[in-house]
Amino acid sequence: MRIAIGQVAHETNTFSAVQTTVETFQHAEWAHGDKVITNNEHVKNYLGGMIQKGNQLNVDLLPTFSARCNPSGLVTKKTFETLRDELIKQIYQVGDIDALCLALHGAGVAENYPDLEGELLRAIRHEFGDNLPIVVSLDLHGNLTELMVEQATALVGVKEYPHIDTYEAGAKAMQLTVDILQNKIKPVMKIKQIPLLMFPNTTFQQPAKAVKEYTLAKEAQSGVLECAFYHGFARADTKYTGASIVTITDDQSTLAEQTNKDVATYVWQRREEFINDYLDPHSALKEALATESRPVIVNETSDNPGSGAPGDGTHLLKAFIEQNIPQSAFGFVYDPEVAEVAHQAGVGAVIDIDIGGKTDDLHGSPLAIKAYVKSITDGRFIQSAPMNQGAQIDFGQSARLKVGEVDIIVASGKSQTLDKEIFLLHGIDIKEYKIIALKSCQHFRAGFEPYAAHIITADSPGISTSQPKYYNYQAIERPIFPLDQNISFG
Repeated sequence: MRIAIGQVAHETNTFSAVQTTVETFQHAEWAHGDKVITNNEHVKNYLGGMIQKGNQLNVDLLPTFSARCNPSGLVTKKTFETLRDELIKQIYQVGDIDALCLALHGAGVAENYPDLEGELLRAIRHEFGDNLPIVVSLDLHGNLTELMVEQATALVGVKEYPHIDTYEAGAKAMQLTVDILQNKIKPVMKIKQIPLLMFPNTTFQQPAKAVKEYTLAKEAQSGVLECAFYHGFARADTKYTGASIVTITDDQSTLAEQTNKDVATYVWQRREEFINDYLDPHSALKEALATESRPVIVNETSDNPGSGAPGDGTHLLKAFIEQNIPQSAFGFVYDPEVAEVAHQAGVGAVIDIDIGGKTDDLHGSPLAIKAYVKSITDGRFIQSAPMNQGAQIDFGQSARLKVGEVDIIVASGKSQTLDKEIFLLHGIDIKEYKIIALKSCQHFRAGFEPYAAHIITADSPGISTSQPKYYNYQAIERPIFPLDQNISFG
């Protein structure tokens, strides 16, 4: 069996002013041929799962093209068309194939192409015909569309948030691809969209945990190959934004439709429970200080680079500095300018800087501070968190600054903080600290829950806030809960 593999992955925050270009992807991953294998083999991600399962099943894996980058603003029209054309060209170059197994996201938005994944799949279908099996792995935060379902043979979604099961989703996608080629199954796929705008809800806690378990119970039923609840991505203002259910059965259309209806009803009955009510930064720190055990993790959900936010916001950082809390650390702030100043000054220097607030005013203004340079690093380490475990991380020039009692890590690369490695790299053992602050919505839990005595979420103005009032939705289909209350759904 000759199965081509590839990836085009982007989660688009349409409220971000930072456009996504070819260079944005190239800075993260832009790989061809065998490089797709070497970049992802033995890594706990979608392609890693596809590669490992393909090897186990003696598949002739044909790597094509892989492009991904951190969440950011609208993908330019030229960039989408380049991604599309590059993937199709590389598929042609590997020669005749029996099937295609792709890692996509599900919440990509480009200029003129609000359904990036659907349009990409349609283009592939146009080139390679209706008979080619196309199996796709997707992120739980995909805004799923009818076009995606029409153009793909099977869509496989992750069930966990944090996404600790991307590897398993990739492996399942490859297994389904092989089963299709061997005529063991005949997938029938159905989608049901829910008028529900969901902000981040971890499957480690209720109510999302209960929904996950409900879908897994459905998936265990005879004839059901896949049942996934997609939370959707609320930071994308499109007509497709919202939650959905996708069920795949083995040639049983009625079963797929009924399964979708059952899960959608279960979700809708709990819709009020998905609304988040988080503390402002000062209140979050007050609660953290009142907690006797350590460490307390305070996550700034409103400036999460993993949702397309700038990562240089200062609302929580300002509260930290003002309260001057002993044994507290902030890891980390995206600020390549400050990192460069620290590297030029060297360890032991005292520097006068304006930290953060360089992208926009929404996430807070720059803070004028005097800082002691405690350590400088190259920002490189191997990720230890369950998400993408084994991946080589490079945040570029980084530094640990001391401002009063507060340790602040700055880096030249933009990312949410997923594990303790960025702290260890700069000489900080989080277990010895009272309060650890970081920028992330939920993904940090996979790497930090084993160490945390308590977790507190801080929210404030920002393009990854969980407060709907900060978003000026224009394209989203109405009515949708919680923007609208009186909705008939069933």
